Amino acid sequence: DVADITSPRELSDVRLALEPAMVRLATVNATPRDLARIGRALAALESAGADPDRFTRSDRQFHERLAEATHNPLLVALYRQINQVRGHRQWSAMKDKILTRERIRAYNLEHRSLYQALVARDGEAGAKLVARHLERAHRDLAGG
Repeated sequence: DVADITSPRELSDVRLALEPAMVRLATVNATPRDLARIGRALAALESAGADPDRFTRSDRQFHERLAEATHNPLLVALYRQINQVRGHRQWSAMKDKILTRERIRAYNLEHRSLYQALVARDGEAGAKLVARHLERAHRDLAGG
């Protein structure tokens, strides 16, 4: 299982390589239905409060909805594999340590900005926002 042998750094590297391009594609290809689904995923994220488990499940769904909005089946399959790695048991201990109320709040502000860029069809802004979001999450995982 690839999740057993993937380090946090490797996962971060893959997400940083993939997600800005994914967001660019989503801004071009997302339908109104896609935007509504991403909006519902965002609402679930924002309602998770300080619950790391609810936030994590909602975060995986939010990012997967972004992948689905690209309408690229290979990219969706790749992102589902990423979410499988993110859901592996080795991540649970880390998640509980880093997902404080303050970090969840900050991540949700970033998610909200990303959603607004998507709705505005601003792929470059969205790509920059998701890159900053992933870099921040990586720093938090690394303890910095």
